[in-house]
Amino acid sequence: MSDSRIFNFSAGPATLPLPVLEQAQAELLCYPGAGASVMEISHRSKAFAGILEEAKSNLKTLLGASDEYHVLFTPGGATMQFSMLAMNFLKGGTADYINVGSWASKAMKEAARCGTVRTAWSGKNENYVRVPANSELDLDPKAAYVHFTSNETIQGIQFSSEPEVNGKPLFCDASSDFLCRPTDINKYALLYAGAQKNIGPSGTAVVILRKDMLDQVPENLPPLLDYKNMVENDSLYNTPATFTIYIISLVSRWLLKEIGGLEKMYAINKDKAKLLYDAVDASGGFYRGHALPDSRSIMNVTFRVGTEEQEKQFLSQAAAAGLDGLKGHRSVGGCRASIYNAMPMEGVVALRDFMLEFQRVNG
Repeated sequence: MSDSRIFNFSAGPATLPLPVLEQAQAELLCYPGAGASVMEISHRSKAFAGILEEAKSNLKTLLGASDEYHVLFTPGGATMQFSMLAMNFLKGGTADYINVGSWASKAMKEAARCGTVRTAWSGKNENYVRVPANSELDLDPKAAYVHFTSNETIQGIQFSSEPEVNGKPLFCDASSDFLCRPTDINKYALLYAGAQKNIGPSGTAVVILRKDMLDQVPENLPPLLDYKNMVENDSLYNTPATFTIYIISLVSRWLLKEIGGLEKMYAINKDKAKLLYDAVDASGGFYRGHALPDSRSIMNVTFRVGTEEQEKQFLSQAAAAGLDGLKGHRSVGGCRASIYNAMPMEGVVALRDFMLEFQRVNG
């Protein structure tokens, strides 16, 4: 255990911007004007209403979302969205899912409880090393919607652009690359993201929902699983994850005011990812990337190291050097460096330098 801050490469909950943590620390005991901590004030208070409004406004500004979109904060993270969106929009019909990895597979499994899930494309037989070309998609003209996962944390693959879906409502699980780059939100009917990877701590999911989709929501859904009810109550039907929403307001403010928007964030993220992929590519096979080059994620860099024994040493020595959370997901093994928005360049440089030195000694 360390008493000083490490570089946290965990896939989530993940690192947060240091200025955000410092502001939250300064306001922890008494949020300005509230006389108490954010964790203590009512979710229906004037102070929290201001926090909620800023979080929504900042997100819409970052995404360029018009008034045709609602911003919601729902419980249960992205995992609950797997079921919620199907309950609201599948309704016993058919939907197309693009299966690019572990999280897409989980989303398909949950949606199948509510209707027929078609596989528009699957990378399973290739061990999920790439995303499909548009020409490979098998889309059903009668599908209620098309769902894709924009970034797979476990396999480290990412769509570079949205799939073409012939005018069908496009749904996206953007949990692990939300706000990492500019997004044309007008291409989406619904986009959602668990907060704990790129926008805040765990406890909620951000949902960006096009208003016209509410016309399709059936009656008599459980209140917390009903988008129409959540919109009508401004995400306050029950007590939401107030502290998480507070941190989301701070992180989104950081993106706007300190980073300068998503174009600048994207440039930083590409530079960070390039450092690590260059180290992998120049290693002569000592480091071996999982994803094919044109499908590589700029958020989750997945790779194997030397022999199995060397990989264990790599993870152990990296942790001792303050480079933590690099162990790959238990389902695939290997190593994974999650370099979300808040991971500073210094952390990525430190990991790159460690990789080069580890190969020099052990390669």
